[in-house]
Formats: sequence, structure tokens, C-alpha cells
Amino acid sequence: MNRFLLPLSIFVVVVGFLAVGLTLNPREIPSPLVGKSAPDFSLPQLHDQGKVFSSNELTGKVWLLNFWASWCSGCKTEHPVLMQLAQSGEVPIYGMDYKDQREEALAWLRRWGNPYPVTAVDESGRVGINYGVYGVPETYVIDKQGVIRYKQIGPLDDDVVAKKILPLVKELQAK
Repeated sequence: MNRFLLPLSIFVVVVGFLAVGLTLNPREIPSPLVGKSAPDFSLPQLHDQGKVFSSNELTGKVWLLNFWASWCSGCKTEHPVLMQLAQSGEVPIYGMDYKDQREEALAWLRRWGNPYPVTAVDESGRVGINYGVYGVPETYVIDKQGVIRYKQIGPLDDDVVAKKILPLVKELQAK
């Protein structure tokens, strides 16, 4: 009887881990930066390379930072959602053009619309590395104190905006 107890115990533990693992969303990769200060950046703007855009300009505001690129198919998928969110005026969305060609990025925004009041250019990808970007698109919710409160890996959709981002933004704006 005792010789079966150890294998049975191991089996029960493995089944428990498997059961928990099956309930997790594989698209949700936990970010070590959520709950920590967003990395500072100061980069040239896409539309006017002579001007610099700095994350410090947004202290005291709740905002979204969206990493995107003209070569990114997922960015095209999420773009109508960003346009709708920007038109709602619920929260400002700032763009981070990631490892892209300036002229292609400008043409892309002219063609599909521009949801960003300002877009910074992360040509080298250094800011993306600091933010832990796995690939574009990625979107961050940043609070008034400059702390990352949420990270969306992959394209935003209406469901994510309605159920996760907007409720969080409203909560953070009320604080």
C-alpha cells in the first residue's frame, strides 16, 4: 500500500498543475514592469524630427503608450480600434514607432489615420527593450505617477478595450 502512495501523490500534484495551466490564457504573458515606474524616454517626434517627445511631459496624466510599426500586420488589425478609442477622447494614446522607416511610418498614418497626438521614433529599439517589448503591437496603460498598470501584448480589440483598458483608465483617472 505504501509503495503506491508516493506515485499517487506525484500524480495528483501533476494533475493539479495541469488543471491550473489549462485555465490560463496563453496570450497573457506577465510583465515584470506592471506595477513599476515606466522607463523614461526622450526621443525625436515622427512628424517633426526637430522636436523631442519625453515621457516626463505626461506626468499627472493617465495615458496609453502604443508600440507599432508600418511593417506590422497586427498593427493594421488593431488600428481601427485605436482610431475609435482616440475619437472617444476617453484616454490619450501616444505612439512609439518601433524600428521603422520614417517615411513608411508617415505614409502608413496618412493612409490609415492617426490616433496619436504625438508619435515618438524608437529607431534603434532601445526604448522597446527598456519596456520589455516582445514584438509589436504592444500597448501600456500608464498612471498619473508614471507607473505601468497594464500591458497588452498583441493587437487591441474591442473586447480588451471595453473590459480591461477603459475600466482601468476610469479607475486611475478618478484617483
